Amino acid sequence: MNEVVGRDDLLLLTLDTLRYDVAVAAAAAGRLPHLTARLPGGTWEKRHAPGNFTFASHQAMFAGFLPTPARPGRHPRLFAGRFAGSETTEGHTYVFDTPDLVSGLAERGYHTVCVGGVGFFNKQGALGSVLPGLFRESHWEPEFSVASPTSFEAQVARVERIVAELPAERRLFLFLNVSALHQPNWFHLPGATREAGDGLASHAAALEYVDRHVGRLFAAMSSRRRCFAIVCSDHGTAYGDDGYTGHRLGHEAVWTVPYRHFFLEPSA
Repeated sequence: MNEVVGRDDLLLLTLDTLRYDVAVAAAAAGRLPHLTARLPGGTWEKRHAPGNFTFASHQAMFAGFLPTPARPGRHPRLFAGRFAGSETTEGHTYVFDTPDLVSGLAERGYHTVCVGGVGFFNKQGALGSVLPGLFRESHWEPEFSVASPTSFEAQVARVERIVAELPAERRLFLFLNVSALHQPNWFHLPGATREAGDGLASHAAALEYVDRHVGRLFAAMSSRRRCFAIVCSDHGTAYGDDGYTGHRLGHEAVWTVPYRHFFLEPSA
């Protein structure tokens, strides 16, 4: 990462609330053609989330604690704040001396941009301003929210505009929080009704919706130079699993998340 940072643009795409089992099944069934074309081997990696709800997980990720591989061992991190005694900081780890990765990248000359989705990014109160406040530029509109059936399209359109207006020589760190997977998501499933509510089928349908538009995001982020992309969930969510519903709880469906990182090569 010490070669990547300062050379490439960076993308952190969090698919808020996406369950690992749903992501894996959709990929295996060929329902995510645009994502699987980019994922190494066309598959997701199983990891454990650093938090069980959006605020906690993103606070950790912005401090350099991305989801941890779901297997025993000491797993070196891509990014880390300088911290004496860290056992997961190695030679390839990009180490920053600021309180968080966002400001660390800003010190390296990156223009840092947040395109929010769920309520923790809506800037409508003190709590909803904490995470977007880390960035030099932040965006949130009602059209980006969990209530919008076209949220991801609107978010991608905003990214396209941001990229087009940024000077070509300026490096970009873009963070995008995808709200489409989060409840309510019933409207992404053809024939579903508000009364029927959300479930695993509508959760998967929401992921398919994201896949239909993610190619535009990847194209925008690789339009200026190579981009290093991290695509993951911040946590999962329960739909009646063992009697549990929602997240901010310690169920396996919440702690287990899909993750991948890869390069987006610039367009020819």
